[in-house]
Parts: sequence; structure tokens; C-alpha cells
Amino acid sequence: MKSPAVDTLTPILRISFPHEDRLGRGKMELLEHIRETGSISAAGRAMDMSYRRAWLLVSDMNRMFREPVVESQRGGPKGGGAALTPFGDELLARFRKMEQMMKTALAEELAWLEANRSPESNR
Repeated sequence: MKSPAVDTLTPILRISFPHEDRLGRGKMELLEHIRETGSISAAGRAMDMSYRRAWLLVSDMNRMFREPVVESQRGGPKGGGAALTPFGDELLARFRKMEQMMKTALAEELAWLEANRSPESNR
């Protein structure tokens, strides 16, 4: 049996930038894990992705904006680490706010879709 959250219609925010850059929930989840763990490697593991993939996503985000989103430190006595910059914190907060605004704005339409979808779509 599926949980109610799995059976609920959910709008997903993804912002497409020119030249095929995208900003979406996966990158935001990665930022949350980096904030929690202080590590790109640990954040990637938490999402079942390789360090290389996580690092490439961070690199993409840092390239997409005028200011860095994540700063990393190599090696050293504590073995390095990573942290969201103040800009990265604001980016994450604003993206989450946009998601909430989208859900609020679409609530009535989603309820209509939910009321009219086929029972077979619940499988």
C-alpha cells in the first residue's frame, strides 16, 4: 500500500536558465545536505550519488550565479569541508519560498485534478 504522500499530486519547480542550466529540487536537496554535513562528499552519499556527481552539481551552481553558492576547503588538519555561502543560504530559502508559493497558487487546480483523475492512475 502506498503512503498518502506518494498518491498526492505534487507540482515540481524547475527553473531553466539559458544554455541548458537548470535549478531544481535535486540541487536544493544537495545544498541542504551540505549545510547539514559540512561536506560535499557526505551530502552526495546521503543522496546516493558519487562525490564526483555532487561536486559537478556544486560547480554548476557556482558557475550559474555571480556569487558562489558553496565554498569548499581542501585538506588541512580537519580534512577540508564545504559550507553554503550567505548567497547559497539565501538561494535555498528563496527556492523553498517559490515552491511554497507555487503550491499555494495551484492548490485549487490541483484539487480539481485530484477529484477528476482516473482511479487507475493511483497504481
